[in-house]
Amino acid sequence: MGHRAARTCGQRHAYSAQGRRGAQAPPRSVGDCVRRPHDAGARPPRVPHPPPAPEASSSGAGERVAPSDLVVGRILAPWGYRGEVKVEILTDFPERFSRLREILVGDERRPYRVQAARLHKGAILLKLGGIDTPEQADALRGEILYVPLSEAMPLGKGEYYHHQILGLTVWTVEGENLGRISEILETGSNDVYVVTGEGREVLVPALKSVIREVDLEHGRMTVALPPGLLD
Repeated sequence: MGHRAARTCGQRHAYSAQGRRGAQAPPRSVGDCVRRPHDAGARPPRVPHPPPAPEASSSGAGERVAPSDLVVGRILAPWGYRGEVKVEILTDFPERFSRLREILVGDERRPYRVQAARLHKGAILLKLGGIDTPEQADALRGEILYVPLSEAMPLGKGEYYHHQILGLTVWTVEGENLGRISEILETGSNDVYVVTGEGREVLVPALKSVIREVDLEHGRMTVALPPGLLD
């Protein structure tokens, strides 16, 4: 089975059970973004603004927890005089906005009917039901937009969401249990999986040459570590 480095759009920091460093993570939510596997030296795309941190998919006891929502955007500002809002895209699937009938807004997940959505200069202009003036739109500034996990876009073979990687048990091809993935670091060239075991922490590069198998059904990842990584 193939693999992919998994993270939310524009993620630039380490994520742990407490979420993004220095920020409060939205409860049980993850970004609606995926990444394709890359070889050593290949740089992943950069996104200007990091989204809210996802909740980790593992508890202190190592139990993997499924999220309930996906982050798809963030309201930046009012737009025009009809109550539209300008939305920062935090999904790898911006086309989903044109098909949405309802979207969840803010920490309370307030449901709003989507009346119209259009792409404009790298952002989404969104018209929500009941938001008809610039003042009403401005009250939503900074709010995060969510969709239920049940509306997650289907992924290709070897593609994974961030929350599916966190909490996996990592085994070497020789049969050694290294621990569980507790964080995902972005280094600029490739992601690094922080694997926490008994008395040690191993940094595993998320490269096709290293990640040999991801088995979500059994919650495990198999890796072929570069020589000297455990020394």
